[in-house]
Amino acid sequence: MSESLSAQLRLLRREHADSGIDIADLADDPIEQFGLWMQAAVEAQAHLPNAMTVATVDADGRPSARITLLKGFDDDGFVFFSNFESRKGLELTKQPYAALVFYWGELGRQVRVEGSVERTTEAESLDYFRTRSRGSQIGAWASPQSRVIADRDELERLVTGVDERFAGQDVALPPHWGGFRLRPEMIEFWNGRASRLHDRIRYTRQDDGTWRRERLAP
Repeated sequence: MSESLSAQLRLLRREHADSGIDIADLADDPIEQFGLWMQAAVEAQAHLPNAMTVATVDADGRPSARITLLKGFDDDGFVFFSNFESRKGLELTKQPYAALVFYWGELGRQVRVEGSVERTTEAESLDYFRTRSRGSQIGAWASPQSRVIADRDELERLVTGVDERFAGQDVALPPHWGGFRLRPEMIEFWNGRASRLHDRIRYTRQDDGTWRRERLAP
């Protein structure tokens, strides 16, 4: 990186409006509060408001992260879908814990989620799979996700093969593809404030299933 670009990056910053959040104004249930913030992001026409970073670790504790789309959430947790044989899928299977990060720049808000991960039921995976476009369904079969391929032509040949296999019929749910559900143990709501004195409210799940709320220093 050139010194001039490094200098420019050091100067890049955004001064947030000084409109904050009071811990007493937030819902007792962080899932309910998340829904309120997600709805606000949708109404603000944030770009892909359900886009989130999913961070996982391998057997040696080395992290990896990528952007994935949230496809549902409720009291049981946050749901997303993946190829089980991808790096993400393998790491979640072997080390079933993950962290999620949502960021809505239009609102100056961020949500962090941490917890254990489990696979959704096959029925849940099939229900979502049926809502995908046929092209995406075929892609779920064709792509050896995260593995090395020779070139784009190889991928196209794989797609053609799957397309021919399911010609004239519905595309079946691949056995190597489905959903993951992260059951939250911690959810933090971050709201940008002036002078970097941001608001951070953390919810931590207690043994009895209730949530403890605390304000964190920025």
